[in-house]
Amino acid sequence: MTTMIPPSHPRYQSLIIRERLVTGMKKGLVHETGLIAHGRGEAFDYLLGECTVPPAEHAIQAAAMALRQAHHPVISVNGNVAALVPDECILLSTLIPAPLEVNLFHRTNERMERILHEFESHGAKDVLGWIGDAQIPGLDHDRARCDSKGIFSADVVLVPLEDGDRCQALVDMGKTVIAIDLNPLSRTARTASITIVDNVIRALPLLISSLQKIQKQDTENDTILEQWNNTKMLEDVLSYMAKKLNGPL
Repeated sequence: MTTMIPPSHPRYQSLIIRERLVTGMKKGLVHETGLIAHGRGEAFDYLLGECTVPPAEHAIQAAAMALRQAHHPVISVNGNVAALVPDECILLSTLIPAPLEVNLFHRTNERMERILHEFESHGAKDVLGWIGDAQIPGLDHDRARCDSKGIFSADVVLVPLEDGDRCQALVDMGKTVIAIDLNPLSRTARTASITIVDNVIRALPLLISSLQKIQKQDTENDTILEQWNNTKMLEDVLSYMAKKLNGPL
C-alpha cells in the first residue's frame, strides 16, 4: 500500500481496493485500462449500496450448484483478479476443484509471467494459460487464446471479471458461463448463463461458503438451476437500484 488509510474512513473498503489495483499495476499485473474498468464497476456498486443484494445471493447459490455439477469447470482469471482476490480464487479452485487459467485481453509474455507468478506466490499450483494452444472461435484478439485442457474443453467457466465478446463466444461454444459483474447492463451480464451482480471481493467469499454448504448436503437440490432465469434476475437488480435511487437521500 502506498497510502495509510484508517479503518474509520467511511470509504475504507473502496479505497483499499483502489490501492490494491494501483499496486497491482505497478507490479505489472493490472493493465491501465483495468483501472478504468474498476471505476465503472464502482459506480454501479454505489447503486447497490456496496452490499450483496438478494438477487445476487440467489445467483451465488445457482452458481455454486452449477460448479458442483460441472464435469470440467475452469476459473478464468486476469490482472485485476490477481491483484484483488488471489487467495479466494485459489481456495475456490481447490474446493470445486477447478484449475485457474490466466486469460488476458492485453496479453504479453511479461505480463503473463507476472500474473502466473503472483498466483503461485499465494500457493496456486498448475495454473493454466501459458500454453495457449487453442482458440475460442469468433474472437480476433488475444482473449481468444486459451489452453486446450482448460477453458477450451471446459463445460462451466467462472469469469470473475469479463469482456462481453468473449462471454458471448464461450456461450456460443455451449459452455455455462458464470460471470461476476457489477454492471447489470453490460454485455457480459446480459450474455452470461448466470450473472452475479456484485463486487468480486464480496461475491467470491460468499460463493465459497455456498459451495461448502452444498458439499455437506447428502442430496443436491436441482430446482434452483431448473428454474434459473438470468434475465429476470437482472431485472430484479435494476429494480433494486431504481428503488434506491428514488429513495430518501
